Formats: sequence, C-alpha cells, structure tokens
Amino acid sequence: MGYVTGLKCRECGRDYAVEPVYVCEFCFGPLEVVYDYKGIKKVLTKKNIEKREQNLWRYKELLPIDGEPQVGLESGCTPLLKAENLAKELGVNELYIKDDTVVHPTLSFKDRVVAVALTKAKEFGFDTVACASTGNLAQAVSAHGARAGFKRFIFIPATLEPSKIVASLVYEPNLLAVDGSYDDVNRLCSEIANKYKWAFVNINIRPFYAEGSKTQGFEIAEQLGWKAPDNIVVPCASGSLLTKIWKSFKEFKEIGIIKELPTKLFGAQATGCSPIAAAMKQGTDVIRPVKPDTVAKSLAIGNPADGFYALQAMRESGGYAEDVSDREIIDAIKLLAKTEGVFAETAGGVTLACAKKLIETGKISRDESIVLCITGNGLKTQEALSGHMASVHHIKANLASFEDVLKGLKT
Repeated sequence: MGYVTGLKCRECGRDYAVEPVYVCEFCFGPLEVVYDYKGIKKVLTKKNIEKREQNLWRYKELLPIDGEPQVGLESGCTPLLKAENLAKELGVNELYIKDDTVVHPTLSFKDRVVAVALTKAKEFGFDTVACASTGNLAQAVSAHGARAGFKRFIFIPATLEPSKIVASLVYEPNLLAVDGSYDDVNRLCSEIANKYKWAFVNINIRPFYAEGSKTQGFEIAEQLGWKAPDNIVVPCASGSLLTKIWKSFKEFKEIGIIKELPTKLFGAQATGCSPIAAAMKQGTDVIRPVKPDTVAKSLAIGNPADGFYALQAMRESGGYAEDVSDREIIDAIKLLAKTEGVFAETAGGVTLACAKKLIETGKISRDESIVLCITGNGLKTQEALSGHMASVHHIKANLASFEDVLKGLKT
C-alpha cells in the first residue's frame, strides 16, 4: 500500500477520498494529494533511495500510487550538469543545468508526470487515457499509453509545430487538432471529460499527474549531495512544475532528507505569454488571462491553472519572475548549445534568457548556486530556429575548394 491519505482542497481545506476528481464541489478549488509523512519518514531514507533503480520511482513513497509502478520505468534520473562554460559566460560562480532533454523516452519532463498519471489510471481501472497538450504531453501520453495498452485521445492546438505533431502521430493515437489556443483546447477537454469516462491526465487525473513533477526536485537535491540549491529557475506554462518542485524540497525537509531549505524560486515566461510574470511584477495575486503570441508554444498557456500557486511559492521562497522576448529566447537556445552542448527547445531558451536577466538585475546573486531547469529537447522545436542559424558552407570535393572557404572562417 502507498502513503496517500486522501485529497484536500487547496482553498477551503475539505477532504476527499482518493478518486479521479480534481475540483472541490463546494468552492471549486483544485485538489491536492495528501501524504502520511510520519509513515514515509520511517521507510524513506537516503541510503534506501541510493540503493534503488535509476528512475523516477526511486522516490515512490512520495508519489501517489498504491501498488508497484506500472509505467515509466525508464524515465527520470536525468543529468545535473555543472555548466562551467555557461557560468563563465554569465559571470556566476556555481551554475547547474537539470537536463531533461535526454534520458526520458520522449525527451521532456512530461515523461515524469505521465508515468505517475498512467500508473494511477491503471489503478483506477481506466482503459482510455487522454490529454490537452501544447506538444510534449501529447508525445508522452501517446508513447507511454501505447506501451501500457491504453486507448489514447490526444487534443492539441491546430497551430502546433509540425515536428511535435509527427512525434505524437508516430505512436498512432487518436490525434485531434483543435482550432484555437491551448486554453480553447483545455476548455473543450473539460467538457469531454465530464461526458466520457476517460482518464484525462491533466483534468480528472490532474492531482496525481502533477505529483510526477516533484521527481525533478527530488533528483536535483540528491544530485547536489542531498541539499537544495540557493536559486532555481523554472519555465512556467500552467505553473505546476514550479509549485511541485517547491513541494518536493519542502517534503524532503519534512522527512529529514535535507536539513535546510535556502532555495529561492524564479519563474520564467515568454513576454508573448507571461500572465504569471506580469502578476509578480505588478505585485498582485490576480492572474489576468492573455492571448498567447510567442515562439515558445510549449509555454503558451494564457490562463494558467496553477498561476496563483506559482506566485505563492515564489513569494514564500523570496524569489521572483521574469519574461523575455522571442529574440532573447532564440539567442539563449544558441548560447546554451554552444557553451554546454545542450540543445533545448524554446522553453529552455526561456529559462536561460530569464536567468540571464535575473542575474544582470541582481535578483539572483552571482555568488550563490543556481539551477536552470531545461525541460525539453531542441529537436522538438527546430522550426523556431529557422532563419536564425549560421549558413552551411558548400564546397566542391577537392582540397582547393575547402581551403578557399577555410581562409574566411574563424578557427
């Protein structure tokens, strides 16, 4: 048996049983998983974790499943790279990249949340899974759902990057491209979820699904030698990843895995879709929905479900939020690639570009440890770089032709 004691409304505090529900029937607040931390503390130790398989399920007591993991056994335990070249470029002393562009089956952090969501869907007895997605989640549900034997319905905005559409279609789900933004897709999926008895991973399974993001935080703490970083920069779409990383650090402190929690959380958004950053800068708790207009389509959620809670987490930690232009995003993707050999999708460019601004303005100290969360592989959004790359040098198949070009190159 697992260590989940139930669900609780994040607003009014009402308790709910462990069921595929996500909204409080009294105040319409979101529901969150509650754990027996006293029980977990007795069994989950650093030594026990270190003995386990190198995947996200090494922290299974802090994940909302009752039995053994059934999905995502190859996900998690992505590298934490010490980014010395990039640190020199940014003028900071201690910089790390949490690199979720590799290891995962579909090359993004969404493999984490889907592993938990689909394991829970199996426990609930669903035979069909579905999602509303800006791309990465579509791929993860398509892939993991195929392997786990689910019927799959994937809903995406019709304007999604072609490479992300192909990367979902290859697994042969039922893929539906909806005219409109992600927020339009999500509203439609909420209606469908109310009518059809499917496991919508980011709707009726959302309380369980979201807990998978905590594994990124658990891994960062373990990879830093069982301590939390001074600063962490997290890309924000719905805001869920940031809130769950904060929850992961607090849980590790609650059960004694880490002793201190000095971490300041920083949210990163594209200026063309920055409702969370705008609220932070304006000093308000009100998230004003926007119509997304940015190259960072994976972050293009104009009405973020967890925006308010992301603001709370940043303020509680003493952090902040920043936003950057599309031009800055592209430049940051290229900077990360040429300094550290990491090819990130547009969300990674948002993270690095915002971190650069935060460092330059003094919001992040140059003398403290900094972790950048790079959440997806650049192969997913190659279209964004079109027209922004160096040209190819065409030569004839002889030495003289090569040496003519070599004269004009930087070596």
